[in-house]
Amino acid sequence: SLQDQFDNLEKHTQWGIDVLEKYIKFVKERTEIELSYAKQLRNLSKKYQPKKNSKEEEEYRYTSTRAFLATLNEMNDYAGQHEVISENMTSLITGELTRYVQELKQERKSHFHDGRKAQQHIETCWKQLEASKRRFERDCKEADRAQQYFEKMDADINVTKADVEKARQQAQLRHQMAEDSKAEYSSTLQKFNSEQHEHYYTHIPNIFQKIQEMEERRIVRIGESMKTFAEVDRQVIPIIGKCLDEITKAAESVDHKNDSQMVIEAFKSGFEPPGDIDFEDFTQPMKRTVSESSLSNSRGDGKSEPKFGSKSKGKLWPFIKKNKLMSLLTSPHQPPPPPPASASPSAVPNGPQSPKQQKEPLSHRFNEFMTSKPKIHCFRSLKRGGAGPEDFSNLPPEQRRKKLQQKVDELNRDIQKEMDSRDALTKMKDVYIKNPQMGDAASVDHRLAELGQNIERLRLEVQKFEGWLAEVEGRLPARTEQPRRQSGVYEAQNASGVNSCAQDRESPDGSYTEEQSQETEMKVPATDFDDEFDDEEPLPTIGTCKALYTFEGQNEGTISVAEGEMLYVIEEDKGDGWTRIRRNEDEEGYVPTSYVEVYLDKNAK
Repeated sequence: SLQDQFDNLEKHTQWGIDVLEKYIKFVKERTEIELSYAKQLRNLSKKYQPKKNSKEEEEYRYTSTRAFLATLNEMNDYAGQHEVISENMTSLITGELTRYVQELKQERKSHFHDGRKAQQHIETCWKQLEASKRRFERDCKEADRAQQYFEKMDADINVTKADVEKARQQAQLRHQMAEDSKAEYSSTLQKFNSEQHEHYYTHIPNIFQKIQEMEERRIVRIGESMKTFAEVDRQVIPIIGKCLDEITKAAESVDHKNDSQMVIEAFKSGFEPPGDIDFEDFTQPMKRTVSESSLSNSRGDGKSEPKFGSKSKGKLWPFIKKNKLMSLLTSPHQPPPPPPASASPSAVPNGPQSPKQQKEPLSHRFNEFMTSKPKIHCFRSLKRGGAGPEDFSNLPPEQRRKKLQQKVDELNRDIQKEMDSRDALTKMKDVYIKNPQMGDAASVDHRLAELGQNIERLRLEVQKFEGWLAEVEGRLPARTEQPRRQSGVYEAQNASGVNSCAQDRESPDGSYTEEQSQETEMKVPATDFDDEFDDEEPLPTIGTCKALYTFEGQNEGTISVAEGEMLYVIEEDKGDGWTRIRRNEDEEGYVPTSYVEVYLDKNAK
């Protein structure tokens, strides 16, 4: 029936809307995935970006790390394209289809409302026709009965004339009513047939046509949305391709030769390799001494080296990993080690409290230097990021030269900034002088004086660092020179190098404690001490002491103490007038023995 067709169409069109809403949900979830993917890509790129003012930022000067940084940046742009996909799909598909679904629901509702209305109208006409037909049938039956009653009354002789007349009039009335019902039924029937024809041939086909057009538009719209779905992806493919091309270009820019050269430039020290070791003739009955060109006496009597010989015997400096000897065998341009190291008992060969020093091998003195806590403490502070010497003398020559050059350039830039500021203020002052209403010229005098003082201070700093730079550049060997014996290199050093060696032989009070000939022979290039000294164990305490007076430890290697302070003793006076003490794990040094009262532990070694 027609009603069944309406039900079928209603179900089908509702299914079509459900399909459209399902596709909208699909696209919406796709946009959420794109946004999530873009966010994860951005977080990934941000996670591996170098932190500002960190060591990682310095590592990005190499071509390989710069290529990696370019990859991170391109991945950020790559993520941006996925955000574009999400935005375009949301605006062009999800948003448009959502509005279209609302319009489609309203249109569908309107069409089926019209269909139900038409169906109800034809049903009403059918009911009217049925009622008219039943009424006509009833009136005809009533007219027949009335006619039969009249004929019966007219044939009966016993009935009065008045009753016959009454029956005749009643039969005529019923007959007239039947004729009227017949006319009404005929009119109603014609009207129904017309309405039925109009219903089945005009109204219902129009409604079905509108529903068909609506459904076809829905199908076309979902097809266009699927096409847009692909086009949105296709539009970003060229940009994504450019991102990938940039990553490929960055990868192709990686230059292994350049990176290797940068590593060489960054870490080359400028030291000369050590010279050959002289032959030591053990057949001579005379006392052995360290030759002028040798680095150490580690091949001598093993019994005289209980601490050092067991690990480094027979090894040269380039191959020794834990070479504590490097803490004192520094090049002439390096700063002198802390005075307490050279003021130890082994460094006082002629002291009255160390009569056996003349007979001790040089390795014993090395052991004293190697166990010198101030030296180890210095390198630990460097590893923890502590501030180094102002002249960068803790660095190898080449690295020191670069640092000094950077400092000079930085100071020159600061001077230029101050001079620019001074010029600007000078011009402002001239304007104020010419136009007093614009400002007071005297108000800038104070600032000009400050700028002048700053410029003068910076120039003095530049002169100081340029002096150190000239000293380093004067000491660095020429690039084309052939390697020479280490002892010959240092014998050719200028007087400042010798003076720096002499400073190593001063105790905290300035006294000279060791012969120069032995000092100048013990110089080799410094290496990386971070891992070597970090594992050192602190010296054990051998007692306690009480400060009798306040001592301001101003010299390197000394420590300040307050009167009445209790401290730990880790090395007693060896005859040079100094006692080594410790306040805590990171603070130790030398104080004059006369300034403290020592209480030694009898069981201490």
